[in-house]
Amino acid sequence: MSNDVITAHRICPLCEACCGLELKLQGGKVIAVRGDEADPFSRGYLCPKGVALKDLHEDPDRLRMPLVKRDGQFVPASWEEAFAEIERRLPPLQAGLGRDAVAVSLGNPIVHKFGLGLAVPRLLKALGTHNVFSASTLDQMPKQLSSGLMFGHWLTVAVPDIERTQYLLVLGANPLASNGSMWTVPDFRGQAKALQARGGKLVVVDPRRTETAAVADQHLPIRPGGDVFLLLGLVHTLFDEGLVRTGQLAEHLNGLGELQSAVAGFAPEAMADRCAIPAAAIRTLARELAAAPQAAVYGRIGTCTQPYGTLCSWLIDVLNVLTGQLDAPGGVMFPKAPAFAHNTAGAPGRGRGIVTGRHRSRVSGAPEVFGEIPMGCLAEEIETRGAGQVKALITVASNPALSAPNGPRLAAALEQLDFMVSVDIYLNETTRHADVILPGLSALEDMHYDIAFAQLSYRNQARYSAPVLPTPQDRPTEWQIMLRLAAIAAGRGADADVDAIDQAALEQDVRRAAGDQADAVLHALAALPAGPERWLDLALRSGPYGDRFGAAPTGLNLQRLKEASHGIDLGPLQPRIPEVLRTPSGRIELAPPMLLDDLQRVRDDLRTPAPALVVIGRRQVRSNNSWMHNLPLLAKGPYRCTALVHPQDAQRLGLVDGGRASIANGERRIEAQVELSDEMMPGVLSLPHGWGHDLPGARLSLAAERPGVNLNALLDETLRDPLSGNAVLAGVAVEVSPVV
Repeated sequence: MSNDVITAHRICPLCEACCGLELKLQGGKVIAVRGDEADPFSRGYLCPKGVALKDLHEDPDRLRMPLVKRDGQFVPASWEEAFAEIERRLPPLQAGLGRDAVAVSLGNPIVHKFGLGLAVPRLLKALGTHNVFSASTLDQMPKQLSSGLMFGHWLTVAVPDIERTQYLLVLGANPLASNGSMWTVPDFRGQAKALQARGGKLVVVDPRRTETAAVADQHLPIRPGGDVFLLLGLVHTLFDEGLVRTGQLAEHLNGLGELQSAVAGFAPEAMADRCAIPAAAIRTLARELAAAPQAAVYGRIGTCTQPYGTLCSWLIDVLNVLTGQLDAPGGVMFPKAPAFAHNTAGAPGRGRGIVTGRHRSRVSGAPEVFGEIPMGCLAEEIETRGAGQVKALITVASNPALSAPNGPRLAAALEQLDFMVSVDIYLNETTRHADVILPGLSALEDMHYDIAFAQLSYRNQARYSAPVLPTPQDRPTEWQIMLRLAAIAAGRGADADVDAIDQAALEQDVRRAAGDQADAVLHALAALPAGPERWLDLALRSGPYGDRFGAAPTGLNLQRLKEASHGIDLGPLQPRIPEVLRTPSGRIELAPPMLLDDLQRVRDDLRTPAPALVVIGRRQVRSNNSWMHNLPLLAKGPYRCTALVHPQDAQRLGLVDGGRASIANGERRIEAQVELSDEMMPGVLSLPHGWGHDLPGARLSLAAERPGVNLNALLDETLRDPLSGNAVLAGVAVEVSPVV
């Protein structure tokens, strides 16, 4: 191997910002990571997570070969042995108990692994199970549901056009730490400074003075769970004071009158107490939004992980519509992704829309949403006897024992399974329960293209990452793992030819889409190897910027994207109404009946007092996900798993800085280190997400040195937004006392 220093480029796979990285390699090892100054999207920005990609690749705890459990202990196994064990045990369960006896749990790292993201749907199709669970019902399903109801597709999500806006209202989000969420925006700090430098205003509504609130022009503390009351008060004010200006959207709206009637009883004066924001401040905020020449309202995890997640997500876009800022430069706009976006395919301007409740969970009767059952239902589906009981589980890059509410119950349920397979790079709090663990490749050994995040980007772009390091010849890629699992589930056996399966699926799709031109299209794709690259080339060439297989010679294809090692800038966001819509009416649906009906819950809630003390989570730039606590660069520094408590609450409760507190929700109880902070709103304490690495059997050696405590162990898995099924992870009432 050459000892020369070489330069390679890679899209960072560790958060939604998707920053471009420049890596220096020598002798097959990464010796430096920095931001790619020539990347047209991230423009050289880099956070600590990007540098930690080296730690992730070299982590001695990262699995590099399969593990199979024998007599209760994991032992290394060959790939043939691992798949043979799955073939021996999975098909008999399916045959004897039915397809729904096998459940699937999907984690968010899937969206950062291109081949995995493309192949997972094939596994789900082969399994044919209704029991599909994912991280989406832990943080984002309300936004997907409201967007689908209003605009016609689950991923037709309007994002702030931050490069041109003059007024940005942020609710329950901390993009300075997350670099956006359901909004891909690297270097939010730089973008916020630019907004302010051109005379714009940033307003943050959050129970904590977050990193984003600290740089804002105005911070409004809000009672957790109070967003729906604030948002209804804002919408009411726009109608009440004659501030509604729909502009060019007017001819594309359905339900404006019904919406006005529905919010008539939610005046700011009636909402103020429940959100802890004075009525005068609510009205002022509405007037500022209406008066701003370019304004955008953005809400994220804090608005989703509460009982009214779908209502909040809907009302945020209602505000953008009523102020004339939806689909307007400087407002919120719809990205046009170069590949894989449903809102760029088919006939523009009208479609089938979305439906929910095509089936329901067996035990609680929770409706299916976007093909999924709420994650909070997984434990009961395993525990409850009867037809359709879940007896086997496949997890893919998923750690629900730590990330889902009431992890202890779920962990106990996992021990009751007859069989469990995990596709994961770690032996963690969830995969310790598996019978077989199949590890994927390091991100540096795999190619990548962002399917989802190009559909959520603040600017249109296309970028491709080739493998930075050689792909090990003795290890399958994740798409190959998925297809082998699919072959086993479909009865083809573990030795099925995955390349032939991939080829057959490709031919079927091409013949369905290309008709008479199918043979020519297949011939054009034949030069590429089996697997994701062919699917990407097909999607790029047939996408909105594509070369149409030569019909548009200057258009995009995979080769052109590979040649642009830093990526291709496709320009600022552009207006897309009505073309982007896929609703049956061909219009924006402002008043979906299920959302109007759900307002009755709000009316009922107004008659009940708010709890005295509640707990919320928080995201940190160094630990967006639980496995990041095992990376030296991100784990070093001060202890971060602390309970932030306002000094007034600490005095009232007898807590001291650096001491320990007992935090209880009914019979569930945890202990955490106290950190006094005037960042917190009185009556609210905060614990970070993703900790609790002290469970036996996991092999996360660095994380275990400072395990922290798992906030989710406090939470009730049965408490969720009834429309989207999203778990309620914030604003939960707790009792706190000092640990003596």
